This record gives sequence, structure tokens and C-alpha cells, in this order.
Amino acid sequence: METSQRQDQQRAAERRRKELLEAADRVVLRDGPGASMNAIAAEAGITKPILYRHFGDKGGLYRALAVRHTDGLLAGLRAALDAPADRRSRVERTLDTYLAAIEARPQVYRFLMHPGEEAGPTDPGFESGRHSAPLLRRMGEELAQVIAERVDLGTGGEELARVWGHGIVGMMHAAGDWWLRERPCTREVLVHHLADLLWGRLAAAGDRTGGPGF
Repeated sequence: METSQRQDQQRAAERRRKELLEAADRVVLRDGPGASMNAIAAEAGITKPILYRHFGDKGGLYRALAVRHTDGLLAGLRAALDAPADRRSRVERTLDTYLAAIEARPQVYRFLMHPGEEAGPTDPGFESGRHSAPLLRRMGEELAQVIAERVDLGTGGEELARVWGHGIVGMMHAAGDWWLRERPCTREVLVHHLADLLWGRLAAAGDRTGGPGF
């Protein structure tokens, strides 16, 4: 009986946490980096102390939202890499998946990557780099793993895969950030130019024997 009650309580807590994250998403879509704990608590119909009880502070809430959105983005990137197509097309699809995601929800992107831009006096010290860096590192490691699984890079391949993974994520982040702010060209044109930049060494490398191919 006690075990069943604990499980019920755990499921209820998970449902409540999901509801609070959905309320936070709605506020972020509206307010972007300026989303405050007060606004999120109001959207969820609770007081700020209750919100703190679930996430601790804005940093805790940010990390929970980052996991939620990064999981979805990484799933999309892996799907693009697994699509039945030649390697160049998969590279372009992967770049386009990332750019399409930040274009579709720019306020969420800015909250995750530039959370300090519009932080008010109730959010002291919420620096962009301190919170966005772990998200970019996670994406870099995930991409490095995909590259190592699929591309035969020879001696020192694991190290090179990590260099490529983090380098590609850094390029996508910097170029995407600039493009989202200035819109100097279409997404299709940006994807083509970035793929050209990446293509030389990727085109020369063979697929890893027994791997899924890239």
C-alpha cells in the first residue's frame, strides 16, 4: 500500500512539474529572455514560493526547460542524420533542422541562449554564457558521438570527432544567432553556404565499417 501511494505521489509530482514547464513555455514564448518567475507563477496559477519549491530558482527552471527543448532538438537532428539520403543531403538537412527550430521559436531560443538580455532586477546575475554553455557542450558531445559512430577518421578519430562535433555546434550557434537577428539571406542559402564550409573533409572521409553510415 505504501509503495502504491509513493508511486501515485511521484506520478502526481511529475504531472505537476510538466504542467509548470508548459506554463513556463507559454510565458517564454510571450516574453522571451525577459520571462520572470513572477510571470511564470502567475501563468501557472500558483505563488512564486511554490514555483521555487519545484525548481529552486530561475537557474533551476532554465535547466529544466533546456533539457526539455534540447531533447526535442537532438531527436530532430538525429532523425535528419538518419534520413535515407546521400551524405551531403544529410549534412544540409541537419543544418536546416537546427535553423528551422530556432526560426520557429525565436523567443525560446533567446531565452535559452541569451537569458540575461532582458533580465530584470529580480534576476540578478543570470548571465547568458554561464547557463547556455552546458547546453552547447551537450549538443557538441552528442554530435561528436554521431560522427564517431559513422565516419572512419583513422588514428585519433575519437579526438577528431569531438573537435568536429563541438566545432560544428559552435558554427551553427554563431551563424544561426547572427542570421536570426539580421536575416541577411534565406535559410536555404545559409544552409548551402554552411554545408560548403563543412564539406571538404567530410566528403573525403569514408564511412566507419559496420556503422550506420554518414
